[in-house]
Amino acid sequence: MTDQDTDANTPTAADPFWRKPLEALSPTEWESLCDGCGRCCLVKLEDEDTRDTYYTDVACKLLDAGTCRCSDYIHRQTQVPDCIRLTPEAVRAINWLPPTCAYRLVREGRDLPWWHPLVSGRPETVVEAGVSVRGKIAAHETEVPPENLQGYIVTWPNRVPKKARGPKRKA
Repeated sequence: MTDQDTDANTPTAADPFWRKPLEALSPTEWESLCDGCGRCCLVKLEDEDTRDTYYTDVACKLLDAGTCRCSDYIHRQTQVPDCIRLTPEAVRAINWLPPTCAYRLVREGRDLPWWHPLVSGRPETVVEAGVSVRGKIAAHETEVPPENLQGYIVTWPNRVPKKARGPKRKA
């Protein structure tokens, strides 16, 4: 095989595992794609007419606001029946995954950003880059009546924070 026979977009054995198709990831690789930002654990509202999705700054009752991780990940779907289990099929179908989500980035054939723990080697970079929901949660869903959720709609979860864009610059 010559260099001309190799497609530049075809993953090689030397490439990071996240360049493989979603279906080819092992369970451990799949779980490690989650950066722990907590954005997907924010309550979302869907407009029944337009099907548009709106984020709120209200968190799932199971989201630990300090760690931005599920407090009962193993049993989450029992405790929160509408919790979405991400699978390759779900990642392709869901229109509300944040633009920073590694599952979405891999689905789109994009690389992981500098702040993702698999790239940086440190889970703290998600917070440093402003991607995490830490410090941005107004309430948990048990504290807000469903009829009041519209008052908590925010746009930041559907944006890439300025600090997260591009390579990290040294001071």
